[in-house]
Amino acid sequence: MSLSTSKLKMSHLEPQEEAQQQAPKLVDKHGRHIDYVRLSVTDRCDFRCVYCMSEEMTFLPRKQVLSLEEIYQVAKTFTELGVNKLRLTGGEPLVRKNVMSLIEKIGSLPGLNELLLTTNGSQLEKLAAPLKAAGVTRINVSLDSLDAESFHRMTRTGKLDKVLRGIEAAVDVGFEGIRLNTVILRGRNEHEILDLLEYAIGLGINIAYIEEMPLGEVSDHDRLETTFSNDDVRNVISERYTLSAIEETTAGPSRYYEVDSHQTRVGFISPVSHNFCDTCNRVRLTVEGRLLLCLGNEHSMDLRKVLRENPGNDDILKEHIIKAMDLKPLRHYFYDKDEPQLVRFMNMTGG
Repeated sequence: MSLSTSKLKMSHLEPQEEAQQQAPKLVDKHGRHIDYVRLSVTDRCDFRCVYCMSEEMTFLPRKQVLSLEEIYQVAKTFTELGVNKLRLTGGEPLVRKNVMSLIEKIGSLPGLNELLLTTNGSQLEKLAAPLKAAGVTRINVSLDSLDAESFHRMTRTGKLDKVLRGIEAAVDVGFEGIRLNTVILRGRNEHEILDLLEYAIGLGINIAYIEEMPLGEVSDHDRLETTFSNDDVRNVISERYTLSAIEETTAGPSRYYEVDSHQTRVGFISPVSHNFCDTCNRVRLTVEGRLLLCLGNEHSMDLRKVLRENPGNDDILKEHIIKAMDLKPLRHYFYDKDEPQLVRFMNMTGG
């Protein structure tokens, strides 16, 4: 599919209106409109979370990683194709050198309604205010334990007090939305389900419980043994609170509930126990330039090759992105006969 010059010709409308009206819609072969892209800016992280990566990780050599300029070109191109939500992920996105310059440029893109960030919180104490000034609207912070020793075991290197200070700094800055992302593992932190919820309630922020995804072979535990479904999480919460489903949808796959009369909303992301692929509106770009059409499949297109063989050519990049939509599968299957199907780790995928 080629992009006609007539679609790009300016009219009497304002530039942003023109861009939004003329932007080709990214629609896959199953009729799903893609308006949300998750961009990984690094595979590196200052934590080594047990469900995300192995303790001794080998990271990508620099030449295989997209430059900040290449990531920006992809982000800009997606917004010109009608994408209005971008999330920056990693690894830990805030450990990449000069990442704030990229965030500032992306934050000023026309047609972008939401610039989101997922972080482990380790850098938030110093960067919360600059992030908001750069245009970040919402942030998700990973937090799986409120016990310093347990937190250190699950992250292998993380310091809980530093993360909590970062979360409090983000609350003080006043983002449009802050959400805790919590992965519950049986035998590790299921006893903290209510403690984590009540911490979120105390700060007036949201929390999402996320089922562990079988990405990569971890050495720390057997995923089939540590699986704790969101049905089980909901049952624990319901022993103390009333959960009421709400109709509001967000950029991602969370199903949200009100908790009694509290401001906090509770989300459940259940890719293993409750497949949500029929409403999938997103794709992912790994830091090595693979456009992943599905979190749970290997269907992808090598955009790094496109970028480096056609430097600065947005039209060719658009053609490949549009063509890639046909690769998006109907759904994922995380397990085949109880065995994980994917060998790439979450930090390689983009959290």
